[in-house]
Amino acid sequence: MMHSTTDGMAAYEQLKQVPGFLFVDHVAIAVPRGQLDRQVAAYALLGFCEIHREDVHGGDQVREVLLQIGEGPNLIQLLEPLSAESPVQKLIEKNGGRGGFAHVAFRVRNAQAAFDYMKQAGFNLIDKAPRPGSRGTTVFFVHPKSRAENAFGFLVEIVEDTASAQR
Repeated sequence: MMHSTTDGMAAYEQLKQVPGFLFVDHVAIAVPRGQLDRQVAAYALLGFCEIHREDVHGGDQVREVLLQIGEGPNLIQLLEPLSAESPVQKLIEKNGGRGGFAHVAFRVRNAQAAFDYMKQAGFNLIDKAPRPGSRGTTVFFVHPKSRAENAFGFLVEIVEDTASAQR
């Protein structure tokens, strides 16, 4: 039995609603200690605007700066480790002391719904449940070896931001 393109598109639209992915929230870049303000200044030369700065403690141990790209919803997140125990510091050490790509974050409508869906679908989730993130968000992380087959190969963060649903 052949399925029409219309049937396929309807099924695709229905599936998109289940995990509720909206857009790329941010690309995170690890920055070695002492270089954060210089990196912010370099991005400012490109017209990127600092919209948030926060020290995030707990397991993350980073100073975060969010830079808005133009007028759109997509951000660059610069992450400077606050301690030797920071996962970002460990990433920098693996990079031979250099900063670089840390993760990609996707915005979702509802972090708990996305978490439940991804767990049921067999994704390797780092967090045991969605948790508070910076700027009042709810987040969880997906392991680079996200699935036994077809792994993403990089760290993924899932972000719900109820304060600015479409920023």
